[in-house]
Amino acid sequence: MPTSSASTTDAKSTGNSTGGVQSLERAFDLLERMADAGGEVGLSELSASSGLPLPTIHRLMRTLVACGYVRQQSNRRYALGPRLIRLGESASRLLGTWARPYLARLVEETGETANMALLDGDEIVYVAQVPSKHSMRMFTEVGRRVLPHSTGVGKALLAHTRAEEVRALLARTGMPAATEKTITTPDGFLAALEQVRSTGYAVDDNEQEIGVRCLAVPVPDSPTAAAISISGPAGRVTEAATEKIVPILQEVARELSTALVNTSGNNNG
Repeated sequence: MPTSSASTTDAKSTGNSTGGVQSLERAFDLLERMADAGGEVGLSELSASSGLPLPTIHRLMRTLVACGYVRQQSNRRYALGPRLIRLGESASRLLGTWARPYLARLVEETGETANMALLDGDEIVYVAQVPSKHSMRMFTEVGRRVLPHSTGVGKALLAHTRAEEVRALLARTGMPAATEKTITTPDGFLAALEQVRSTGYAVDDNEQEIGVRCLAVPVPDSPTAAAISISGPAGRVTEAATEKIVPILQEVARELSTALVNTSGNNNG
């Protein structure tokens, strides 16, 4: 990922860009690099990762600070600013709106409640849901935040994250047991992620709530890491049902990915 990002900046710095405003491209690239670094960096770190000279970075950061998108800490390092929160919240709502037709199709084809979730910091946030038409159905409030270790979407979102990063996240959040089936050790969770990579889908088997099973897959190549899932009573989301549901989940995830990437591309154009 860093290599790809650096090569993009190299192309921009030579003026071989998309025909847009180079300083804007560089500013957004720096914001993304700050996010990748955990939200706080020094100028020298940005210069090393982006290949841009320090005076250029200093000028861009000064502008971002003046606009409220970055703030300067007392230790002279720079952190992402609070004004980005409003943009992120609006973007999450819009992402949920785009996803709803795809989730509705999941409900039609599987009969179960469909969700879309993102990884926001160390937490999972649900950004869209279409409920099942069954009288007995699962309901997760849009905007609800949960820890990744006890959810199918959490496993799907973290499946391709480096093991040391996963361990660091779990150390920050802890691994409280929501039920007696919740995975509560880092090694156990990493083994579950290996299973996700092997099968292509994640399972929450009574781990968040007794009597509930959830199946989840990541949305491939999404502009922001996202996962979709279906959840329902364990008596309906059986092993036999899983074999039929997972291919539908994967197909819808690919179609949603295409829609999101095309939307992003159109906006860039």
